[in-house]
Amino acid sequence: MTNLQDIVVKEMKVKKHIDSQQEIREIIQFIKNYVQSHTFIESLVLGISGGQDSTLTGKLAQLAVEELRKEGRECQFIAVKLPYGKQKDADEVEDALHFIQPDEVITVNIKPAVDQSVASLKEAGIELTDFQRGNEKARERMKVQFSIASYRSGIVIGTDHSAENITGFYTKYGDGAADIAPIFGLDKRQGRQLLEYLEAPTHLYEKVPTADLEDDKPQLPDEEALGVTYNQIDDYLEGKEVPSDAKTTIENHYVKNAHKRELAYTRYTWPKHSSTKE
Repeated sequence: MTNLQDIVVKEMKVKKHIDSQQEIREIIQFIKNYVQSHTFIESLVLGISGGQDSTLTGKLAQLAVEELRKEGRECQFIAVKLPYGKQKDADEVEDALHFIQPDEVITVNIKPAVDQSVASLKEAGIELTDFQRGNEKARERMKVQFSIASYRSGIVIGTDHSAENITGFYTKYGDGAADIAPIFGLDKRQGRQLLEYLEAPTHLYEKVPTADLEDDKPQLPDEEALGVTYNQIDDYLEGKEVPSDAKTTIENHYVKNAHKRELAYTRYTWPKHSSTKE
């Protein structure tokens, strides 16, 4: 009988081992193929946080557009800085941008928009928790990226990878929203492997991963929030045995957050209920 881990591993597409050069080539080619199949695309847009995922995705996007231009297709990569006021790890964002060397950098401070949204909701009797305000930040950042993409005839690139996807550790219609997700199929350690191969600054992929969305818990490590380590998640995704408590935690995250991996249902696609009697 197939267990849940077998099902998840198949769905998340993570390989037991990757060849860095081959994996980079496949991701770049995927980005190029997508652009080439859509005549309207003139730019790729991505928010850069200074963390592992956006640094890797941004670098691969920049390499892809450089190849496209050499092949005669005009396309630009636009990196977006999206601080909420003063960003604590702003220096790392700059380090990431120096490594990526994007065609263009746009900075949008999301604090006024987020604060106004929170205030307007409060006036309507909806007082958000600190956690929910964090989701407001994530959604505002993605809204800005889509606005830029619309203005510049582009698409938004997502940073969702399989170690994030399995746990649902992202905001629905926030950082989980994008046109394409090039690094899906990688786990966290494989992302580090590719950055090391690309000679990224070590501190960008060895830093403690954090979403840094909550004001009351600034720089809260992902692993603390998840209750499981990325090494355990990566082992699980690579089909290895993990401690039973870690396995339970991972699978609980997977089941609980299944709705984040699904598009909106219609009355024709939701199989468990029917609005009419047969």
